[in-house]
Amino acid sequence: MTSDEHARLMRVNQANWDARTPVHLASRFYGLDEDLDPERWFAAFEWEDLGELTGRDVLHLQCHLGTETVAFARRGARAVGLDFSEASVAAAREIAAEAGVDVEYVPANVYDAVDALGGRQFDVVYTGKGALCYLPDLARWADVIGQLLRPGGLLYVVEFHPLLNSLGPKPAPGEGPELLLRHDYLGGGGPVRRDATRTYTDGPAVEGATESFEWMHGIGEVLGALTEAGLSVRRLRESDELPWPRWPQMRHTPSGWWRLPEPRIPLLYGLLATR
Repeated sequence: MTSDEHARLMRVNQANWDARTPVHLASRFYGLDEDLDPERWFAAFEWEDLGELTGRDVLHLQCHLGTETVAFARRGARAVGLDFSEASVAAAREIAAEAGVDVEYVPANVYDAVDALGGRQFDVVYTGKGALCYLPDLARWADVIGQLLRPGGLLYVVEFHPLLNSLGPKPAPGEGPELLLRHDYLGGGGPVRRDATRTYTDGPAVEGATESFEWMHGIGEVLGALTEAGLSVRRLRESDELPWPRWPQMRHTPSGWWRLPEPRIPLLYGLLATR
């Protein structure tokens, strides 16, 4: 697939996330109707790996509504969020203002982040859950990360495990709760096209741009892209918990998150790398 085709599909995704934004603002999923508690989206191991953030420059790529970006600011970071959806960025600015925190938000495609941020560099670059699947070219992404980080800076990726993204329920209704391998674990087979009026939240139906495209990226592809770009991988964690119950058979855990019944499988991973 050519770079022009990648760009076209990313514009389709951008329109889809613009359309999702009012849906997500109207949902209860992000807790915007309560006292904002963005730390509920972080596993305890994320804060262990990130360390002290006070006074550090932190960039949150593909930030959507910026709830996690708010958490960085509350921990003393000089926080910047970047997202290609201008609707999301506008909403994120309002959410941060209502929360009383100082966060800068920039509308830009992640591949254009270096120019959009004026060549600034950061102590920490963070990318959160459900972001990498919207990027067709991880080698290009890793090159951008290398330019955004100061020497010695940290990249922290917390992503849905590719095994999770490969699983799906049985295609026919009423056939039981079992999950099947429905999609490739490894990338390279082209994007998965989706067309849905409902998102992962409890919000209303999406109106307008319902089509989107996702790319599968195995952990080996992520590691390879980062090392080829000159970053050193320091730690890789796998977790069997998610911050919300993706499937009905998931069970609440003492951490407040959710896991599938046994046998345990990885649903999330955290990757720490340095420049």
